[in-house]
Amino acid sequence: MEITDELVDHIAHLARLNFEGTEKEAIKGDLDKVLKFVDQLNEVDTDDVEPLIFMTDAINVLREDKAEVSISQEEALKNAPNKDSDYFKIAKVLNKKS
Repeated sequence: MEITDELVDHIAHLARLNFEGTEKEAIKGDLDKVLKFVDQLNEVDTDDVEPLIFMTDAINVLREDKAEVSISQEEALKNAPNKDSDYFKIAKVLNKKS
């Protein structure tokens, strides 16, 4: 596959980028290197290689999901700069539009 200015422009458009002059030439060179590397990988014989799905043999190493109280409501509100009985008060962030 040949890396052309049109291909770079198309990829740049999709990524919402803009390359001009030396930047475009550098990107073309980088893309060419990537394609050459992938071509090298295509030359490797992988007929007897099992697909790698997981990076380790560990299976479902997860903690148990259990509910516990770690801080009370009073403790949470204790250092709040602005509160109203049981709730944190914050500045209004949404404007009502008519």
